[in-house]
Amino acid sequence: MATTIYDVVIVGTGATGGMAAKVLAEHGLQTLLLESGPSISSADFLTHSMPYEFPFRGSGSPSKARRVGRAAASERTPFVGYHAENDQHPYSFPEGNPWAWSHSRILGGRTLHWGRQSLRLAEYDFKGASIDGQGVDWPFTYSDLEPYYDKVEEYIGVQGMYEGLPQIPDGKFFPPFAFNCYEHLMKKAAHKMGWHLTALRTAQLSRAHRGRPACHYCGSCGSGCDIGAFFSTIAVTLPDALATGNLKLQTDSVVRHVLIDKEGRPKGVGYHDRLTKNYREVFAKVVVLAGSTLESTRIMLNSTSPRYPNGLANSSGVLGHYLTDHISVGNISGALPDLVGGTILNEDGKSNGSYIPRFQNIDKPHPDFVRGYGIMVKGGASSFPGQAMSFDGFGAAYKRKIKALHPAMVNVYARGEPLPVYGSYIEIDRNLVDHWGIPSLHIHYKRTDNDEKIRKHAYESMLELMHTAKLEILSARDTLSTPGTINHEMGTARMGHDPKTNVLDAYNQAHDAKNLFVVDASCWPSSGCQNPTLTMLAIAWRASDYLAEQYRKGEL
Repeated sequence: MATTIYDVVIVGTGATGGMAAKVLAEHGLQTLLLESGPSISSADFLTHSMPYEFPFRGSGSPSKARRVGRAAASERTPFVGYHAENDQHPYSFPEGNPWAWSHSRILGGRTLHWGRQSLRLAEYDFKGASIDGQGVDWPFTYSDLEPYYDKVEEYIGVQGMYEGLPQIPDGKFFPPFAFNCYEHLMKKAAHKMGWHLTALRTAQLSRAHRGRPACHYCGSCGSGCDIGAFFSTIAVTLPDALATGNLKLQTDSVVRHVLIDKEGRPKGVGYHDRLTKNYREVFAKVVVLAGSTLESTRIMLNSTSPRYPNGLANSSGVLGHYLTDHISVGNISGALPDLVGGTILNEDGKSNGSYIPRFQNIDKPHPDFVRGYGIMVKGGASSFPGQAMSFDGFGAAYKRKIKALHPAMVNVYARGEPLPVYGSYIEIDRNLVDHWGIPSLHIHYKRTDNDEKIRKHAYESMLELMHTAKLEILSARDTLSTPGTINHEMGTARMGHDPKTNVLDAYNQAHDAKNLFVVDASCWPSSGCQNPTLTMLAIAWRASDYLAEQYRKGEL
């Protein structure tokens, strides 16, 4: 039987893999989409389950949590790969320098449970090095990506407020979710300090769109959306890609490496069947990696050959380097006096909060640090009174206090931009393999002095905000998050014009192999402080349009 050779094979079905599949299939390319984990549909989700329905109130048994990890043990998402199991997907890091890697190995990847925050990067995020001398600029500008931001927002549906702020450029928004009581009060406090507080822009429908219903505020987004009201691959991009007739979806395919021909060109991928572990190969004229930052670079590092002894497309020697993850600074919780003892409403239904955009290094340089941070403001009555853990008590009086504080709670933390450095990198751990015998990653990550300076300034700013709002502070900590915790890993196969210092060009095409594209966040030269997924989707759409154009011209 003749071997099938696809036009394109895509590895990964998360945000960027799903977008690449949609765009390339709509361009008419015969596309194979590989997913390492099992299939799933929205009908499988336990979206509206309650804690009392589970033996461990949804958290999972302690013994399972020790084996597979706390997230993977959840009873509310009892699906293989919804959160990758630690015992099947091991990785390592230097002693005393941890990296917390939480990823997914299932159809749709982390789009099944992402935070949905959808903020554009600003012009100076793309040109940070020209402004402060740190790192490198992106190889394109905001104006180059702006048309794709527009396309993505109009396609997936993003709700938000128009603010006219350069640090979070306005886009194509649906009407915003209404503010809760605490948000009106915190907005007043922020205004007194000269800051803007706006609704978090989220890929979560405030009205019906393209056959998808509006959010009904159940507040269970982390368990998967059973109606498709927030963006995910399985609700949005995958159905459109399959509808073209040009896409074949293949799940349970754990990619080991990219196959290389005698001329050093990628010709497909080798993978293991997830269930049997049997090794197989598929072939395509173009290979697109979209497995997430760490997984795509892991595949490239494992794709060695005489042409690429140190990993595929790594003549620059920077593959694996310049790893970043957003920093989360501190956490301060308190109660707004005007709301203590008020009516308890369903205020966590929209499952997000408000945002104070970056206000540092905008008009003039800050004397202590470069780049900056935004502040997340969340609160109101939720399904579980988390404030109960903040103070001691017992009995009826304790319960009354918890109930009185429940509608008045506010929680703030900062999300900052780290500086990418060469010394933050990933490499193959030759002494550790995963469940399929594929060599795993060893992750090195270095905090910088700039991170520490951002931490100090952000914590002081958050304290000032809470005092201005006259909150009773119940708990406060000023620490930085463990690297990796935010799940916004970026870098390791960065893009740039110079092939001597970058892995990819401005269209996500490998400098060393013209028929290899890497469209996830591994391409990022720097991170900004905004959540990355909206920009990832825009970049993947742009790269896929370019790929299709080059394919038609016979350049690939």
